[in-house]
Amino acid sequence: MQTDLILQLLFSLAGGLGIFLLGMKNMQQGLQVVAGPRIRQTINKVTANRFLAVGIGTFVTMMVQSSSVTSVMVIGLVNSQLMALSGAIGVIMGANIGTTITGWILALKIGKYGLPILGFAAFGWLFLNKDKEKTRYIFLAVMGIGMIFFGLEIMKDGFKPVKDLPWFEEAFHLFEATSYFGVLKAALVGCVLTVIVQSSSATLGITIALANTGVIDFATAGALVLGENIGTTITAYLASLGADDINAKRTAYFHIFFNVLGCAWITLLYLNIYLPALTAGWKLFFPDFDPGLINPDGTYKYMTSAIASVHSVFNIINTVMFIGFIPFFANFLEKYVGAGKKTDRDHFTHLEFKEKATPYTAIERTRQEILRTDKHVKNMLNELKQALTLKKPDKKEREKAIKYVFEREEIIDDVQKEITSFLTTILSDEISSETAKECRMQLRLIDEYESVSDDIVDILKLHLRLRNHAIKLSKPQRNEIIGLHDTVTAYFDQVHAGLVNGPGDYLNSIRNRSNAINEEVRVLRDTHWQRLSEEQTEPLISTSYMDIVNTYRRMKDHLLNIGEAIHSEEVLQDRHLRSPDSDS
Repeated sequence: MQTDLILQLLFSLAGGLGIFLLGMKNMQQGLQVVAGPRIRQTINKVTANRFLAVGIGTFVTMMVQSSSVTSVMVIGLVNSQLMALSGAIGVIMGANIGTTITGWILALKIGKYGLPILGFAAFGWLFLNKDKEKTRYIFLAVMGIGMIFFGLEIMKDGFKPVKDLPWFEEAFHLFEATSYFGVLKAALVGCVLTVIVQSSSATLGITIALANTGVIDFATAGALVLGENIGTTITAYLASLGADDINAKRTAYFHIFFNVLGCAWITLLYLNIYLPALTAGWKLFFPDFDPGLINPDGTYKYMTSAIASVHSVFNIINTVMFIGFIPFFANFLEKYVGAGKKTDRDHFTHLEFKEKATPYTAIERTRQEILRTDKHVKNMLNELKQALTLKKPDKKEREKAIKYVFEREEIIDDVQKEITSFLTTILSDEISSETAKECRMQLRLIDEYESVSDDIVDILKLHLRLRNHAIKLSKPQRNEIIGLHDTVTAYFDQVHAGLVNGPGDYLNSIRNRSNAINEEVRVLRDTHWQRLSEEQTEPLISTSYMDIVNTYRRMKDHLLNIGEAIHSEEVLQDRHLRSPDSDS
């Protein structure tokens, strides 16, 4: 008999938790597609203003329904130097508040309607036309909500047999929150469960199911939730392990420190001050408030709402207490969390590092890597000019520039491989058409940037070939090549401006400039043929000169392709890109 009850418990827990987690995933995916543009605009507004950063962290986490997604997103942005450490700290604080909305969703008295909500929303998701994408994803989000409630009901029903297993129920009494050490033990259990499940929302669902079946009391359930606050920080920490920017690691360390510090003070006040004050606050609006109050149908009237309020009020108070110390935390982390030893790996992307949260988080990271590649290619152009113009007295600097160009081209080759592999994996998943468009655009961009880096190396090789044969271009030829180099470099800057300033008349402008460069190349070619008819020239000089000119023209074509890729898709027109400040 007991074996049957244990199996029923395990099967219900596994099935209910699986449906609950899948519901969370579907709800997050649906909400992110519907609110995607708003999330992007909001994230780009993060500044050093601590209050704005906290508000943005709260809003974004409410939209994506996961503090883990927000924290991984913040780690990615900090790692790309697009968010300052102080701004990231504020967003993390806000994410702690935003994630508590899950408890209030569960507090809605619609648990028994979870299955029909799931069913009706599934019909909308499956049978609506593909062109009504946002409506379909609204149905997906609603279906996720239905799955959350249905999974919670299954878990709640599954825990009912515990009352017929005295030894099993006694196990939960080992961490009852009846004393300070009992609160600590319950918080530790909540932390460990969250680390194992990798979802504070899932452990919150289990906690609410246990409390609503009477297996644990309200105080113990609240203490478990406090521990879940610490356990959820493991996601950001794991994400930071692959980050190459030290501020990304500092952000993850702050997340852990902040939540541990909050739990340290709340557990001291939990039984004697915090819960009595919370109960008194509830009684101002609901005089009959009692977490243990049972409705005629056998359900707890206030239990889920009370647990949700323990979570929300704690995180709000914790943030209000420490928001004024954000500059102090940032300075402390910068002073005592060092950069460590740099390795060659720092030049490559880290797209493999726990970018599992959402496709949006993933393409946000690849977008930043492409921006870094843009800057590296511009540096290659500058170093190429150094290699072409420095004289013998500056031989050491010239050799340094040559080495830089070759090394950077190899790095960009590896970056292209990583980004291409990463984006093709995302394209194979169930993603929105907007996300698919941006993935394809990014694939095109990284391919074109890699081609520009190849052209730069080809030009350098042609010059080195002449040097190895002890042959020099004439002074007019050198001046013409340097002039063309400056023209193409200026064109690079014009194309790059489209990443920052938005479309406007951008496409017409870069196309007209492209035609002008084509005309300049034609004039150089005619001049060269005229020169050959008037004077004797080494064959290697003749062919090398034309090869160099034609490679610059080819480079210009790749740059034009970059500009057209940026604005031929309307993906980026709601949020212009900002270049990273670091050249790492």
